[in-house]
Amino acid sequence: MSVNVSTADSNNDRRKRVKYVRSLDQVEQLSLREKRDLAAVSERFVFRANDYYLNLIDWNDPADPIRQLIIPREEELSEWGQLDASNEQSVTVEHGVQHKYSDTVLLLCNEVCGAYCRYCFRKRLFMDENDEVTNDVSAGIEYIANHPEISNVLLTGGDPLLMSTRRLVDIFEQLRRIPHVRIIRLGSKMPAFDPFRVTEDEVLLAAFRKYSRPDQRIYLMAHFDHPRELTEHAVSCIDACLSNGVICINQCPLVKGVNDDPDVLAEMYSRLSYIGCPPYYLFQGRPTEGNEPYELPIVRGWEIFQEALCRGSGLARRARFCMSHESGKIEIVGVTDEHIYLRQHQAKDVKDLGRFMVCRRDDSAFWFDQLEVVDQLADLSFPT
Repeated sequence: MSVNVSTADSNNDRRKRVKYVRSLDQVEQLSLREKRDLAAVSERFVFRANDYYLNLIDWNDPADPIRQLIIPREEELSEWGQLDASNEQSVTVEHGVQHKYSDTVLLLCNEVCGAYCRYCFRKRLFMDENDEVTNDVSAGIEYIANHPEISNVLLTGGDPLLMSTRRLVDIFEQLRRIPHVRIIRLGSKMPAFDPFRVTEDEVLLAAFRKYSRPDQRIYLMAHFDHPRELTEHAVSCIDACLSNGVICINQCPLVKGVNDDPDVLAEMYSRLSYIGCPPYYLFQGRPTEGNEPYELPIVRGWEIFQEALCRGSGLARRARFCMSHESGKIEIVGVTDEHIYLRQHQAKDVKDLGRFMVCRRDDSAFWFDQLEVVDQLADLSFPT
């Protein structure tokens, strides 16, 4: 059955429940030809959305940024990139458990998202043949309990807020029995895709109050990509999190056709600071299979980022521009006529932490592996 998403609600009688669509045939705004041309794309890289989010699209604008974010494009089928562009498999220590940085562990505890961003770097998780995600986190909980260096646990996947509240609260409770786990992070785009998931769930909000403690906080790692996602309902979602003890910050990639405009990025950063969800990371897009139409070169990304940071208050300028590389988070710290300057902000190998690298400027390079390193030195602020 088709879901009519032709007109955005403009009055106060708005739905509190969204209706999910899992086929392009259910999106009535797409022509029969578009559905036919995009069928092979959605078969390769799965499509999922809902009426609330689809209503944010200006269907009269083929270049609408929300459309670019959620509706497939034929260019996704070009031969380009790898499914596991940062080699996450190399840091997988148990089924559904990644341990890349000494103090942080990822629990891949859900294999579904509220909708699927076309530029997703983990789209492999949503393919039938993939089994990296686990519904049983017991091995992960045991691993975390046996590693006292772990202070942060990130629940991700997939989107943890799409799990049942009962299961999510059970994970909170298990993690809070481990004294050295001080921070629980929720990596989620549900405040953008379906803010009612939070605002309409009193049991979840009560769990936030119980398990986000003065010295052991829950952090929402929100994922807003464009200021048009910051609807009144999304703002209410962030407010509900804050009011119930959750700390909110935002991280997102730089995406061609979505937020690759200094004015757009600056507006989003300012509005995020106003609502108490300041920017944390801006990521250079990973070279993931299917993502070529959404990628930008590093130098162009740096220019956009710097122009955006020239506007807004200091709280709107807190993001770091990084590549989430196999070796760790590599921060782009400067570009000159001749060079690109990088710093290993996080590192899989602790000996690389803080390493400063000078690379030859290449305006066509979109990833660290394409750059020529001409000089490097250890950061003396870190022990060697």
